[in-house]
Amino acid sequence: MGLDIGSSSVKICEMSQAGDGYKLLKIGSARLPDGAVEDGVLQDADAVGAVIAALLKNLKIKQKKVAISMSGYSVIVKKINVAVMEDTQLAAHIQSEAEQYIPFDIDEVYLDYHDLNTSTEESGFTDLMLVAAKKDVVDAYLDMLTKIDLQVVVVDVDAFALENSFEINADCDQNVVLVDIGASKMSINIIARGASILARDVVMGSRQITEQMQGRLKLEYDAAESIKIGSLPAEDNQQIIEDIIVNNCSQWILEIKKAIDFYISSYPDDAINRLVLSGGGAKVNGFAALLTKEIGLPAENFDPFADMDKNNDIDADYLKILAPEMAIATGLAIRFAVL
Repeated sequence: MGLDIGSSSVKICEMSQAGDGYKLLKIGSARLPDGAVEDGVLQDADAVGAVIAALLKNLKIKQKKVAISMSGYSVIVKKINVAVMEDTQLAAHIQSEAEQYIPFDIDEVYLDYHDLNTSTEESGFTDLMLVAAKKDVVDAYLDMLTKIDLQVVVVDVDAFALENSFEINADCDQNVVLVDIGASKMSINIIARGASILARDVVMGSRQITEQMQGRLKLEYDAAESIKIGSLPAEDNQQIIEDIIVNNCSQWILEIKKAIDFYISSYPDDAINRLVLSGGGAKVNGFAALLTKEIGLPAENFDPFADMDKNNDIDADYLKILAPEMAIATGLAIRFAVL
């Protein structure tokens, strides 16, 4: 079971293997109280635990093993270059090498890394993807989930879960920018030659649009959300709504451009082929068209379940609406764990 705990909602996706692929068994989402999670950190663990427990009960999920992911200031993702060495030597070396890249006390973080296998006989060096997460933040999630009788078997990073979700649905030989826009955080992951080249979280998201619509137009939350994604007409407020959406989306596009420019400066001869959107922000009315115009690549919304078997009791219309928001939960659900 993949569990994506965002700042405004929790998303659950239960899957099983089906031949060479996967089958979607259960799926659901539930709103969180305002302020219960901020910048990836639990602020009200009891409230979040209660929402997750209620959602599991509603979905009739018996599975206890769960994969979660982290994001925000408490997680550091950094690509580094180190000399090729044996695994045991590398593990010891990373502990000392990591200190220069981690802005926290090394004893206060959980540390992990993955060899990208970029070494050549001439260089003798390889790239590693280094990840560090603050222990107190991770432990708070583990404690909260243990209290509701769940066993956490994987702790991943949002950007990598998004990558896993994309890779089971697409041609991995293409170079792609994955952008997941949540309520208060945007994850950008650039995949080239089948490996993550850049993974970055930016503290901005689609909640700002909803709040600005509520404030300027005196709307209830649900009405503002519906107008934001274009399922409710703007009526006499078209210009105000367009201004709010364009102003916020322009900030998102600026951050996406920065990531792409960084990639191009490092790999000028290895062009990006696709730009794929997910998260609730992907559904903002007009965003994909604006992004396509500004970046010069066609932006497409991601459906992680497009070619997947599904339980017959899952409503197709509900799934279509929810699909872009489920990319991270899907990427978590397909993770293997050896216990």
